[in-house]
Amino acid sequence: MKKILITGTNGLLGQKLVYALRDRKDYQVIATARGENRLLEKAGYLYETLDITSAHEVEQVFLKHQPHIVINGAAMTNVDECEDAKVLCWKINVDAVQYLLNAAEKYGSHFIHVSTDFIFDGSAGPYSEEAKANPLSYYGESKLAAEEIVRKYKGVWAIARTVLVYGLVDNMSRSNIVLWAKGALEKGEPINVVNDQFRTPTLAEDLANGCILIADQTAGGIFNISGKEQLNVLQIVEKVADYYHLDKSLIRAISSKTLNQRAKRPPITGFILTKAIRELGYKPHSFEEGIAILDHQMKTHSA
Repeated sequence: MKKILITGTNGLLGQKLVYALRDRKDYQVIATARGENRLLEKAGYLYETLDITSAHEVEQVFLKHQPHIVINGAAMTNVDECEDAKVLCWKINVDAVQYLLNAAEKYGSHFIHVSTDFIFDGSAGPYSEEAKANPLSYYGESKLAAEEIVRKYKGVWAIARTVLVYGLVDNMSRSNIVLWAKGALEKGEPINVVNDQFRTPTLAEDLANGCILIADQTAGGIFNISGKEQLNVLQIVEKVADYYHLDKSLIRAISSKTLNQRAKRPPITGFILTKAIRELGYKPHSFEEGIAILDHQMKTHSA
């Protein structure tokens, strides 16, 4: 049985990884996050409190469990907050990755790191794994710096890059683009939606599955793990409205230039998935299928 240590398990991806792996007989799951375990289901895995920005805590947890595989799903991902709190952003997104790599190297762990489309400037999406990075924001810079240190790792390493992840967390404590659009339109609220930012939105379960495929095959290198359809944010919201038969006249298209966001966003990203499909057997859901899965989960939650 292989021991698989996951960071950031109080987050969306971390939860999906724990729930997907805990019933498998070939893995023992060590879930880690800062503070208390916020997952509703507590059985089938071990939980360790871990602040990845503490080299000492990282060393202690790795010494105790000596994992065969590490999936680093922890990160500071709020793009504007990263602009405002650069020191903290670098600590979590770069320094902590180095601590995890240092510890993983001692035990020869297969290291899987989750990265982002925001390492690109968005002038030429969708991108392949070989495309040249050129981040526009401090968040993007920090994630690119982390990729560069992962690539120096002496063991087997993989980078799973993803785009605009959506899904349902336990307690429904966090929103995402699907829940936000559904909630506002159901209340009859008009919403402003940008029509000049293109992404390949990713169901959290698909991202988790892509990471697990990398782990199962001890795969190395960079893999694009995202949804398969390149849509602008307006199209995403319109598809949510269509699925729930909501009033699309409430949706107002705007340019991202009018938002005055602190961090610059890449206009056109999204990923070409050929490599992950061919080498890993990755099969992402369509966006409509993703909404249906989310809808089913919400009904189950409220039942």
